[in-house]
Amino acid sequence: MSDVGEPVPCAEEMRSAAAAFVQRVTVRNRLPLDYSVASLRIVDFLVDGLRKNGVEEAKVREALFGLGAYVGEVLVRRAGATWIDFEAAQRSYFGEPAGVRMPDGRVWNPLGKIRNCFAVGSSQESLRTFYLTLHGRARRRSVA
Repeated sequence: MSDVGEPVPCAEEMRSAAAAFVQRVTVRNRLPLDYSVASLRIVDFLVDGLRKNGVEEAKVREALFGLGAYVGEVLVRRAGATWIDFEAAQRSYFGEPAGVRMPDGRVWNPLGKIRNCFAVGSSQESLRTFYLTLHGRARRRSVA
């Protein structure tokens, strides 16, 4: 994710990274990024727009990071996830410093999901579908 010398964001910084991204994007473009599930369709559209312009990922890295932080924050606000710092093995596997843990204990990588969406397009890697796949699964509690 990061180049040498670039600061590596941690879980506690992701909420503010998402908020800063939303503020920048909504002021300029009046996009309704309101942390709703429906707004993930807008994120799909934005990623596809970046992709269709043929720009290299390195040139839109900051925008992709902001979009990933936003998607993670939607999971936090709407699905009960929490931001976590990845352990060394997870960082190596995901290629990102932070992700989210769902209420059922599963760990997901919204920053990487954005990169995948950028690489192949939202028709194959829809962020709204990603949310719907993850949402609603709660850890079963044993009755003693």
